[in-house]
Amino acid sequence: MASHRRSSPAGPQGPARLTLISAAAAATAAALTAVPATADPGTGTGRTASHAKLTARVDALYARAERATERYNGAKERSTELRDQVTVLQDRAARAQERVNRLHDRLGAMAAAQYRSGGVDPSLALMLSARPADYLDKAQTLNRLGTAQAGRLNRLVDAERMLQQQRRAAAGRLARLEEARRAVARHKEAVERKLDAARQLLASLPARDRAAYTRASRGARDGALPELTELSGLAGRSGLAVAAARSAVGAPYVWGASGPRSFDCSGLMQWAYARAGVSLPRTSQAQRHAGRQVPLSQARPGDLVIYRSDASHVGMYVGNGQVVHAPHPGAQVRYDPVGMMPVTGVTRV
Repeated sequence: MASHRRSSPAGPQGPARLTLISAAAAATAAALTAVPATADPGTGTGRTASHAKLTARVDALYARAERATERYNGAKERSTELRDQVTVLQDRAARAQERVNRLHDRLGAMAAAQYRSGGVDPSLALMLSARPADYLDKAQTLNRLGTAQAGRLNRLVDAERMLQQQRRAAAGRLARLEEARRAVARHKEAVERKLDAARQLLASLPARDRAAYTRASRGARDGALPELTELSGLAGRSGLAVAAARSAVGAPYVWGASGPRSFDCSGLMQWAYARAGVSLPRTSQAQRHAGRQVPLSQARPGDLVIYRSDASHVGMYVGNGQVVHAPHPGAQVRYDPVGMMPVTGVTRV
């Protein structure tokens, strides 16, 4: 009887015990898996992690939109330059055409005078043909031109050659202008697409998180200005540019804008230095090479601080470890620490 009551691992109680252990393990795993979704509302652990991830994605989309904005700025500047070049070349072509017309008129007057006096010199008739350059070669071989007539014909040939060169140059610039216009439209579409994605993502945040993000985008404004002791006694064009940039604090970031009421990052730098009588290029990439490169440790107020490996963002150093910049769409011109993102260069204008 004693041996009958002894339990055996292979007896009826073994499987039951294994079942209980398996159920407990499954319950524990389920509980562990469910922790993030059932975090204590009071601590806000799950909400905070989700908020941080979403706002990081919003920031990333804004950074991509800013890169597209700088490409748009560059294409637009190129388009403006080409348009000016086309205008100049078309003016030159028009003047060349006028000169050709005047020379033809003079030769025509000579032919009319000869006709009235009894006939037209065959050489003059050939000079008035559609291809005077071909005749010039033949005439020089035949020695049929007088000195005065040869001079007139040479001037006509030179004028027509110049006219063709101006027309070809204008046509080439027009083709490049059309390419630049397409690039402007393409980059504009890219900016707007990325901004729409960022706005939709921002709208998906809870109201208080969205409000917190908006407050953070305002940055330091009047009444919360950083101490800038390095500006004491600052003069010259750097002083004027710094004063202009600081006066823009609180203005909205608008992509493609260069003042006076709204700015993008490079537009703010261009506008601020224009107030000091200095012309800067339009894009942050070009502004990087608009002066002498200095180490960040030697930065002075008025220096341009270039950010990111592709130089797609720029701010102005204003002393005491601070920059003024237009951060991203949806934000306002503000003060931030100079090391807010990786610095790739400092340019002294």
